[in-house]
Amino acid sequence: MCRAAIESEGDTAKAQAVNDGIVYLMAIPYLLVAAIGYAVYRLYSKKKV
Repeated sequence: MCRAAIESEGDTAKAQAVNDGIVYLMAIPYLLVAAIGYAVYRLYSKKKV
């Protein structure tokens, strides 16, 4: 919705920047969860060996 509102103004560079920012903000939580999951996996795999 924000992207459509910005694109209607005609400034596509600003619309692309807003879109990139949204994707960046969406990716951060997934990366954090993946890193924590990997750390937990390594802790449990070390204890078994």
